[in-house]
Amino acid sequence: MYLGEGIKKKKLDKIKKKLENKPLFSSVFLISLSRNPFDQLEVYEARQLCQPYYRKCPPYVVGIAKNREEAIALVEEIVTECLAVRGDCALKEYLRC
Repeated sequence: MYLGEGIKKKKLDKIKKKLENKPLFSSVFLISLSRNPFDQLEVYEARQLCQPYYRKCPPYVVGIAKNREEAIALVEEIVTECLAVRGDCALKEYLRC
């Protein structure tokens, strides 16, 4: 799990419970693996988890950030790390390992 600078590791359990129970009040951004075969990652506000689709099909979350800018910085970090380790940008395969 990748965490943005604004997310404290000791508060991670509290954030996860909030996302599971009351995502409408979660003011964080999530990075998840894309279900679309043409994309690799998705960044969206946690509030979207309130939609019925996400209750039926929860996302595979790989990162949590305090705001959109921090989420984009996390995506950059993931891409850089994947490129250094694998030599390519197959993010889905890298993050599932």
